[in-house]
Amino acid sequence: MAGFAHWSAHGTQGPAQPKQEGKALRTRTPRSAHAECTADDHRPDPVSVIEETNRGRLAELTPLRVGRMAASPFAFLRGAAGLMAHDLARTPLTGIGAQICGDAHAANFGLYGDARGGLVIDLNDFDETVHGPWEWDVKRLATSLVLAGREAGAKEDACEEAAYDAVGAYRRTMRLLAKLPVLDAWNAIADEELVSHTDARDLLGTLDRVSEKARQNTSARFAAKSTEPVPDAEAPPGHAAPRRFVDAPPVLRRVPDAEAAAVAAALGEYRTTLPEDRLPLLARYSIQDVAFRVVGTGSVGLRSYVVLLLDHRGEPLVLQVKEACPSALLPHLPAAGFKEPTTEHEGRRVVLGQKRMQVVSDFLLGWTTISGRPFQVRQFRNRKGSVDPAALAADQLDDYGRMTGALLARAHAHSADPRLISGYCGKNDELDEAMSAFAVAYADRTEADHAQLVAAVREGRLRAES
Repeated sequence: MAGFAHWSAHGTQGPAQPKQEGKALRTRTPRSAHAECTADDHRPDPVSVIEETNRGRLAELTPLRVGRMAASPFAFLRGAAGLMAHDLARTPLTGIGAQICGDAHAANFGLYGDARGGLVIDLNDFDETVHGPWEWDVKRLATSLVLAGREAGAKEDACEEAAYDAVGAYRRTMRLLAKLPVLDAWNAIADEELVSHTDARDLLGTLDRVSEKARQNTSARFAAKSTEPVPDAEAPPGHAAPRRFVDAPPVLRRVPDAEAAAVAAALGEYRTTLPEDRLPLLARYSIQDVAFRVVGTGSVGLRSYVVLLLDHRGEPLVLQVKEACPSALLPHLPAAGFKEPTTEHEGRRVVLGQKRMQVVSDFLLGWTTISGRPFQVRQFRNRKGSVDPAALAADQLDDYGRMTGALLARAHAHSADPRLISGYCGKNDELDEAMSAFAVAYADRTEADHAQLVAAVREGRLRAES
C-alpha cells in the first residue's frame, strides 16, 4: 500500500504538504502585493473594447447592451469582464488555479430551485467560466461590492468594509474547509448554515423576501403571462390544448417558423448531453413554441431562445437555449501564466464549469448546436431569485459581502485544494486589506471607464437604448 501515489484532482501527482506549499508562495507573491492596481500603458480604450465585443452579436440589440452598461459604473463592470481580465492579468498572482466563474460580481449570486423544489443559494452565472487564477474571482467580487455600495449611496468606508469582509470571509471559509476531512469539506457549509457562518443576520429579512419571490418565479407563472392559446387549434386526444408565446418587444418576440424549427430540432442533440435517467421525464412533454428572449447585461445581443413544452395536463416546462460564446477571459490567460484551453464546444464548457463549481446544479443542464453555433440549455425561471446589491442598506452590504465571499470559497474548493489556497491566504487580514484596497482603486478606474462610455454615447460614437 505504501507504493500508492497521492493524486490531485487533475490526475497528476499532487503536493504532499499543500498548506506549506501555499505558505511558501508568499515569498514570491506577498499578500500585500494584491493591493496593486497600476495603470497599463497599453490598456485598450474601454469604448473600443465594447465595440469589439459587440461584433458577432445581433446588431439590432447592441444599443440595448450599451444602454444597460451606461446605466451606472456597476452595470458597466457587469458587462466588461474581458476588460477587467486584461487588467487582472497584469496584477500579482500566486499561480494557483481553480475553476473560476470569471464573472463573480455581486449580482451573479442568487437562489434557484433544486430537483425536488427546494431553494439553493450559490453562484448562478457561468458564461465566462474557465480554469484560471482564483484571485480574479475574489477581486472582481470585492470591486463589485464597492461599486454597488456607491450606487446605493453608502459611505465610502462602508463600501470598502464590504469588500474587506468579502475577502475575509473567503479566506476564513477556505481555512475552515482546509481543516476538514476531504469528504466533509466537499459537502460543508450547507445553505442553511451560511447566515450563521458569515454572521449575516442583517440580511435575513431581505433573504426571506427574495426566497418568497423566487418560489413564485416558475415556468408556470412565466407561461401564464407570456403565452396564449393557439386560435382555432384543436388538441389531439389525450393532449392539452396548444399554446404559443405572445410578442412583448423588445424583450420577447416570436421567430420565423424555420428558426423555431431549427431550435426545436436542436433539442435532439441536447438530450444526448443529459444523463439517461432524465430522458423519460422529457419524453412526457411536447414542444409547443419557440420565441427569442433578451437576457442579461453582458449577454445582450447573443442569441437566446425560450422553448415552451407542455405535459398531458397542459402544465408547462420552459427551457432556455442560450448562445455560448468563448469566455472573455481566454485571451488573457497566457499573460497570467495559464494555458488557453482548447474548447470543443462552448456550451459544454459552460455546463461542465457550472457543475464543477455549484453544490447543486439544474438537473436539466445540457448543451446543443444550432446552425453551427454552440448553445447551453437549462430550465428557465427555475425558482430563480437574487439580491440586488445596489439596493442594499449600508449595514447589509458587508453582510452580503461575507456571504458571497464564503460562497465563492466553497465553489473554488471543488476544483482547487483548499489547503493550498488557505496556506497562502493565512490567518491574519493582510490579504483582506490588500484586496479591498485594490477593489477601491479598481472601482475608481471603472467609474472613469463608465464616464468614457457615457461620453461616447453623448457624442454619437455609440448608440444606446434603455
